[in-house]
Amino acid sequence: MAEIRDTVILGSGCAGLTAAIYTARAGLKPLVLEGHEPGGQLSITSLVENFPGWPEGIQGPELIDNMKQQTVRFGGEFAPAVVDSVELGARPIVVKSSAGETRTRTLIVASGASARWLGLPSEQRLIGHGVSSCATCDGFFFRDKEVAVVGGGDSAMEEALFLTRFASKITLLHRREQFRASKIMMERVVAHPKIELRTNTIIDEVLGADDGEVKGVRLRDAKTGTDDTLALSGLFLGIGHEPNTKFFAGQVDLDGEGYIRTTNNVFVMHNGEVVPGVFACGDVQDRRYRQAVTAAGSGCMAALEAEKYLEEHGH
Repeated sequence: MAEIRDTVILGSGCAGLTAAIYTARAGLKPLVLEGHEPGGQLSITSLVENFPGWPEGIQGPELIDNMKQQTVRFGGEFAPAVVDSVELGARPIVVKSSAGETRTRTLIVASGASARWLGLPSEQRLIGHGVSSCATCDGFFFRDKEVAVVGGGDSAMEEALFLTRFASKITLLHRREQFRASKIMMERVVAHPKIELRTNTIIDEVLGADDGEVKGVRLRDAKTGTDDTLALSGLFLGIGHEPNTKFFAGQVDLDGEGYIRTTNNVFVMHNGEVVPGVFACGDVQDRRYRQAVTAAGSGCMAALEAEKYLEEHGH
């Protein structure tokens, strides 16, 4: 009969790796299924300056690699696998992935949330080199520079307002005539002297891909079709995130945007009841903060709760 694991962790970003370190150190020999974005969003982040312990900052991929080494040191295992389905109602829980079928007594869901991008080849080449989906992560690097924010909802407004602390000018680009942001957020943006609004504006290309840094954007007027360029040092996407929860549909409670609903920080809920042995941490259940340090904190909590659950059930 196939081995039954004590714990399986879905996702290898900051939350999943912190959970892996804690469960490995507790002797649970976790199996980490790395997912379709190994390392999560930190793997495409250049310099991380706000994670405690690195006064000079650390490269995102290096931070992830350090956490993986720490996990392996304590006996954790990794598989470069993408999850196909999960049976949370089965006991033990069944996880089917590209690595095969795995049965586990506890499951820690750290599958994260993927930023929504424009999908332009030039944009993808410059992610981490002037193109970002997180102003609170990267805004500091654009002090006294001109940047743009893409989007028309509250997320874009929040990004633009945060960037006023650093950038000399922020141009808010929206492809439609009307913004869908809340009235109070719009009022704050319109009133700010550093922010300029441009509607009916579509980005066709991010300039500077060959140089490895954002130089500007090529824009098209959605009404007239005329082109022009806007010189920039940074481009921020404020069009939201997509939580990676599709294989949990119908098995856990999700909010209106697809994030897993939890109680007491990490306990996964379904039909108002706690799902036994299943815990969620990081961006898959955090639509508000989305920081490496908060992801790590929730990963720690999920690991401790999984360990406690196993002890209470005689494992």
